[in-house]
Amino acid sequence: MDLHRLLQSLPFIEAPEENDEIIGISNNHQKVEKGHLFICIKGHSFDGHNFAEEAINKGAVAIVAERPLQLEVPVILVKDTKKAMAILADAFYHHPTQKMHLIGITGTNGKTTTSHMVDSIFKDAEHSTGLIGTINIKIGSKVLETKNTTPDSLELQKVFHEMVEEKIDTAIMEVSSHALVQGRVNGCDYDVAVFTNLSQDHLDYHHTMAEYKRAKSLLFSKLGNTYSTKHPKFAVLNADDEVTELLASETSAHVVTYGINKAADFQADSITYHSHGVTFKLLSPEGEREIHLPLAGEFNVYNALAAIATAYVSKIPFHSIIQSVEQAKGVPGRFELVNGGQKFAVIVDYAHTPDGLENVLRTIQQFADKRVFCVVGCGGDRDPSKRPLMAQIACKWATDPIFTSDNPRSEDPSAIIEDMKKGVVGKRYLIEPDRKKAIECAIDLAEEGDVVLVAGKGHETYQIIGDKVYDFDDRLVSLNAIMKK
Repeated sequence: MDLHRLLQSLPFIEAPEENDEIIGISNNHQKVEKGHLFICIKGHSFDGHNFAEEAINKGAVAIVAERPLQLEVPVILVKDTKKAMAILADAFYHHPTQKMHLIGITGTNGKTTTSHMVDSIFKDAEHSTGLIGTINIKIGSKVLETKNTTPDSLELQKVFHEMVEEKIDTAIMEVSSHALVQGRVNGCDYDVAVFTNLSQDHLDYHHTMAEYKRAKSLLFSKLGNTYSTKHPKFAVLNADDEVTELLASETSAHVVTYGINKAADFQADSITYHSHGVTFKLLSPEGEREIHLPLAGEFNVYNALAAIATAYVSKIPFHSIIQSVEQAKGVPGRFELVNGGQKFAVIVDYAHTPDGLENVLRTIQQFADKRVFCVVGCGGDRDPSKRPLMAQIACKWATDPIFTSDNPRSEDPSAIIEDMKKGVVGKRYLIEPDRKKAIECAIDLAEEGDVVLVAGKGHETYQIIGDKVYDFDDRLVSLNAIMKK
């Protein structure tokens, strides 16, 4: 695409005399190739404007910037390069999300499991799907690694373009609050937006719960302000979460609800919990239906209801939806059982928020016969106010809490644990800052009938200590400890 044509997507921009062919867009000077347009992005610890000359040396034929730069190639000045990047990426890749059914899922907990359930439902109904989330990116059968739950707008539109090239008809993506505030999903034409729940998380970034709520609401305002009978837009909301009232008021889209405690379009009733799953009666626009969900816990009932409602408004046949849900498989690192032939249960879960940890521990209580060990820590350089809350929940629901490190990053693990201890004065717990030793301790102490929960990191295969990243997988560490026992 030539530069002049690409710049037509930006209003009030005077095109330069040069009209080079743009073969790619980059916001990383190290990845620039000949014929690229380089966009200067200002971050927390770097400023792309300072690397514009290096980008030219690598072959950039034009620069998009927020301030004047004296360079030998055209410099296109814009007020906000992040916003301009989203617009340019959407135009460069020919508006890919307008060519597929796009589902966005946001919330504090449950995004990953819900997105995988939705993906399975669509696949089982013979749709070609793409999936973008915390664990990875999938384009049909191809799997790509991802650093963030939601990639930046440039990478995101590139991925969507690849999906279109691979004839993907449905894309499901987790949408983080950071991505919404930072405009990473600007340009995405959502057909369905899903809300799982909201509890305390990311206050190191959003500072207040009010701002966190506002961030989540942005996804639902992105459904637009028009109505179409051919391509209707839907907001799928959790009726049991108080934030739903706000989200419903923020969107013009059709609102469909799901829940357990309050009346909803898709509601679970007569719930029976087992260690291997849940049975419940589904109340829906299609009438009542007995559901046998092969995933444990109330939180998975919510995830299943959200997935069912999402598929239903997307016109997947109801019988196909139910059949798929009743064959649902777990997601790596989400209530994942580690089995080495031991006579006690070992569960690894990504629970890293107070609400997430409580959900998992409450689920364990539904089938635990004896002691419950909970190995838990809190991440460094993140919201410190949730640390005492995590400790309180561990001490409330587990008989044997063990406080340890998570990803301490630049903080002293012992200082993080001291913050946790402030919430449980007078309570009983063990402390082992070394995460590997803490997991080994729990497994060594566990006996027949006990349950060991290793919480916080789930599917992650690393641990960040200082500025270094080390190989670390809770599942492998747990399995090795079991085999040595």
